[in-house]
Amino acid sequence: MTRLIKRYGGGSRKLYDSEESRYVSLEEIAGWIREGQELRIVDSKSGEDVTAPTLAQVIYEGQKRGTPFLTGEFLHEIIRRGGKVVSEGVEQFQAGVDTLVRRLPPVQEARDEMDALRHSLEQLKRSLNQLNEAPTRSRKAS
Repeated sequence: MTRLIKRYGGGSRKLYDSEESRYVSLEEIAGWIREGQELRIVDSKSGEDVTAPTLAQVIYEGQKRGTPFLTGEFLHEIIRRGGKVVSEGVEQFQAGVDTLVRRLPPVQEARDEMDALRHSLEQLKRSLNQLNEAPTRSRKAS
């Protein structure tokens, strides 16, 4: 579920969490995002979605505090190429995950076949041992 944050104008740019009915800091917002929370930040007066500029502010404040989120090189690429650099990175990551997932079933099938072969070899080994012991017992009995 997406958490709704309202941004109040003025010089302070206060952020109000509708879920917990309290004002929150940019650091708290960063923490929620790191935990996987989806946020939607809207201007309280206009209703305009201000999520992107607020998240950019989270990154900026983190950089100022010495908690770098992004490298300078990556930021250069974002400015040069716009959002394409991020979407291309996500697409490349997704393609890698898809390739890995496609490989998993054959690997699991191969493991299952190897386990079945090991089991069959153990049975064969026991049968051969029993056959080898049978003539020895018959010679002792005579």
